[in-house]
Amino acid sequence: MITLPNKPKIIKEEGNGAIFEIEACCPGYGITLGNALRRVLLSSLPGAAITGVKIKGVQHEFSTIPHVKEDVVQIILNLKQIRFIVHTDEPIKATLKVKGEKAVKAGDIKTSSDLEVVSKEAPIATLTNKKAELEMEFDIEPGLGYSPVESRKKKKIEIGKIAVDAIFSPVKRVNYSIENMRVGEKTDYDRLTFQIETDGSIMPKEAFLKAADILVNQFKVFAFLGETAKKKKISPKAKELARKTRKAALLAVRSSGEKEKKEDITKKKLNELKISLRTINALEAAGIKTIAGLIRKKEEDLEKIEGLGPKRVVEIRRVLGKMGLMIKSK
Repeated sequence: MITLPNKPKIIKEEGNGAIFEIEACCPGYGITLGNALRRVLLSSLPGAAITGVKIKGVQHEFSTIPHVKEDVVQIILNLKQIRFIVHTDEPIKATLKVKGEKAVKAGDIKTSSDLEVVSKEAPIATLTNKKAELEMEFDIEPGLGYSPVESRKKKKIEIGKIAVDAIFSPVKRVNYSIENMRVGEKTDYDRLTFQIETDGSIMPKEAFLKAADILVNQFKVFAFLGETAKKKKISPKAKELARKTRKAALLAVRSSGEKEKKEDITKKKLNELKISLRTINALEAAGIKTIAGLIRKKEEDLEKIEGLGPKRVVEIRRVLGKMGLMIKSK
C-alpha cells in the first residue's frame, strides 16, 4: 500500500526564504514529488517584469547617455532585476524622470494603484553631473517563467523602444534534498526538504501552496480517463431514498436553528461537503465550484455530468439534506 506523506511543515523562515520539510514519503517518492514541485515553482507561478523600455534620446541598446555612468546595455541588465506586483492582467505603462547628480533606483519609478515596486533599492543608473537627465518609459506585463524576446509573438516595435528579456518568475531559487528516515520498522522512507527563496513579491509559503495546487489540478484530469457519462435507470429504492431526503431537507430548512445563515452556507466550496473526492472532481470539472452552483442544478443535469450518475446524485442529496438544502427535482 502506498501511504501518504506527512503534512509539510516549515522548519525555518527568514526574510524571503524558507525551508520546508515533508516526512514519511514512500520510498522513491521523494524525488518524484521534489522534482515536480521544483519545476512548477520555477516555471509556473505568475509574476511581473519589464518587457520593453523607451529611453529619451536613445535609439538602440548599443548607445551611451550623456552624464550617465552606465551604458544602455548595463541599464537594461539592471532593469531585468527589478521586481513588481501588478493588480491587473493587462500590460501597464510606467515612467521615470530624474535630473541632477544622483543614483537612480527602482523606487524612483512612478507607480499607480495597479502597480507596486518591490525591489525599490535595485539600481538602474548613476547620473554623474548636475546637468544630467534621464527619462524612461516602461512596458510592464504579467506572465510566467522566463520569456526571451525571441519567443514572443512578432509585433511592430515602436521606434526607439527596446525589447527586454523578461524574468516573470517570483521564485529566485529552489533546492531540495532527500534523506532516508524510519517509519515503523522500515528505514527506507524519504524525508524531502525544500529550500525556497522568492523575490519578495510573494512569500515562500504562498509559493509552495500555489505550486502544490497547480499540480493537484493537473492530476485531477487523469481521474476521468476512460469514463463516459451514462444515464442509468434509478431503482425504486433510490427514488424512495431521494423522496425521503427531499422531505428531510424541507423539515431541516424550517426548523434550522443554526447561527450560520443559508446564504453563507451556499458560498462554501464543494470540498467542505462530506462527499467522495471523485464526486467533487466530477462536479468541479463541470464548472461547479460552490454549494450555490450545485443547488442551482437540476437532478437530470447532474446525472449527465461525466463521472456522475444516479447513485452519486443520491449521495449529494443526502449530504445537502443534512444542511437544509436540496437540488432541484426533475
